[in-house]
Amino acid sequence: MRIFSLLVVVLGTLLSTARVEAAELQYPLAVAQTPDGTIYLADRLLPGIWKIAPGGKLELFFEASKKFRTPLNAIRCLAVDKQGRLLAGDSSTRDIYRFDDGKTPTPLTKGENAGIGIPMAIAVHSSGEIYVADLEIHRIVKVPEAGGRAVDVAEVPAPRGLWFDAKDQLWIVSHGPDQVLKWTVGGKVEPVVKGRPFNFAHHIAVDGEGMAYIADGYDKTLWKFNGTEVVKLVVGEPLVNPVGVFWTGERLLVVDPRAKGLFFLTKENTLEAIPLAQ
Repeated sequence: MRIFSLLVVVLGTLLSTARVEAAELQYPLAVAQTPDGTIYLADRLLPGIWKIAPGGKLELFFEASKKFRTPLNAIRCLAVDKQGRLLAGDSSTRDIYRFDDGKTPTPLTKGENAGIGIPMAIAVHSSGEIYVADLEIHRIVKVPEAGGRAVDVAEVPAPRGLWFDAKDQLWIVSHGPDQVLKWTVGGKVEPVVKGRPFNFAHHIAVDGEGMAYIADGYDKTLWKFNGTEVVKLVVGEPLVNPVGVFWTGERLLVVDPRAKGLFFLTKENTLEAIPLAQ
């Protein structure tokens, strides 16, 4: 029995190692980059999180259980807090998680009846407070930096994307009558892009100059809002169904679950794939 147990352990280790060595994105929905240049990808079908070190190597960072109602079984979004720590939203446990020094996710609202339903996007205010787009209750909610119960701050029809710009204005992707909104702390929600020019807008990121980028999955398009109008930057290949966008401070990252790829926007407004070494 002892020899058999040892064989089981060794076999399990070999299989785990083989899986990591054969790392391949399955359905990446969201992307975030920490200040040191490390990129993280939320993979809905893994389910879990991939890590891309500055050298470009794709590594398994966190693999969730496939059992429903377990942490990050239904991961949907990522963000980075003011301390450079990774945040992840999960609809299976209805919570936001933070990764500190290790690879263990810590729940911030303790799940049930804590004020979060389906977290579709996360954005962090300069104060450290965490804002979440909740698709289930059609609200933007706020979670204290240290954790605690989420509280409502704004009512928004079907919110899907969030981003704080340099002025701490919260940009929101909505599937309501107006598709891009803006909210300031203590202020009102106001339309920025009126009407519905997008087919199915997923997420938004805003660069240092206030230019907003919107991923439109059904239209296979990356849009840009320049302050007065929306224009199509990239249409079609290499995009199949772009979902996640993230402004790193230097470049825009775009993730596409159908293309199983991660791209960056060049100065010529083209998308180049980021090679993922194994």
